[in-house]
Amino acid sequence: MATVMQKIKDIEDEMARTQKNKATAHHLGLLKAKLAKLRRELLTPTSKGGGGAGEGFDVTKSGDSRVGLVGFPSVGKSTLLNKLTGTFSEVASYEFTTLTCIPGVITYRGAKIQLLDLPGIIEGAKDGKGRGRQVISTARTCNCILIVLDAIKPITHKRLIEKELEGFGIRLNKEPPNLTFRKKDKGGINLTSTATTTHLDLDTVKAICSEYRIHNADITLRYDATADDLIDVIEGSRVYMPCIYALNKIDQITLEELEILDKLPHYCPISAHLEWNLDGLLDKIWEYLNLTRIYTKPKGMNPDYEDPVILSSKKRTVEDFCNRIHKDMLKQFKYALVWGSSAKHKPQRVGKEHELEDEDVVQIIKKV
Repeated sequence: MATVMQKIKDIEDEMARTQKNKATAHHLGLLKAKLAKLRRELLTPTSKGGGGAGEGFDVTKSGDSRVGLVGFPSVGKSTLLNKLTGTFSEVASYEFTTLTCIPGVITYRGAKIQLLDLPGIIEGAKDGKGRGRQVISTARTCNCILIVLDAIKPITHKRLIEKELEGFGIRLNKEPPNLTFRKKDKGGINLTSTATTTHLDLDTVKAICSEYRIHNADITLRYDATADDLIDVIEGSRVYMPCIYALNKIDQITLEELEILDKLPHYCPISAHLEWNLDGLLDKIWEYLNLTRIYTKPKGMNPDYEDPVILSSKKRTVEDFCNRIHKDMLKQFKYALVWGSSAKHKPQRVGKEHELEDEDVVQIIKKV
């Protein structure tokens, strides 16, 4: 492990020394590819003998969605968890009170959202310092990341945490790169582009591919992609997730400072201790999770508005709805009646491919 970490440090030092220009783009691309491979080794060590993820880190996924609280020690994550969920998480004014991963559940708009208080991330977590690897591995299983920042020093903390998460393949508030990478048996490396490219040329692409021992591939760029984007696609293990920056302890800064910070994207100012704007934070979590509530309607009865079926925004067809209720329901499925914004008329008779909208009402008609 020490040798891998030393190699990472050597490459990072060399990248810091190298001037960024067209002449060095090829060399920097090669270094970035080497760095990505070494980081992957850190995340998935090859040694056998189950060290495991550490006590308290294998938290069973429960509820409809999972939000991870990430932040430096003593920024108020545990206090926030207590206020939002009523779960007891030890709170103290000294650093590193949370040494295991503590789950809590918020019931909000009918959805059960699991909130994980991950131990304080420190600088160097991506290089295995502290218990960084377990923390970030658990963070990768979340549907949304909530980075808790201290209002007194938010920007420095934000940059450091983003660097740690980026190093472990977590991409915050980003879409997957819009480029196609396809391996083939022969024909060498072919690069085509439908947009003007300033970062990648054929030599840089070949250098990155050769680092991964890929000598034959077709690559199509649809925008001005960078070497990092290409490496992300080749690695294939990147996680793209929404992220909210909860700016805690706003009671300790001036109104002028708050107005400046309020203009930053993806921010939500709060005071966990004084319970300021926690409703606003929950609203933002709901917006970023992008969940869909579907109400069930048994035949001849009123819809059940108390206990909605929660679907993700990417999987919200009638088929997904049936699978969420019971895996055998599709075998008896004949058609569904839908009321709500996805229906052209009320009710609309639909098949299992129909896409549902938030707060639709669905009645399933079974085969006789």
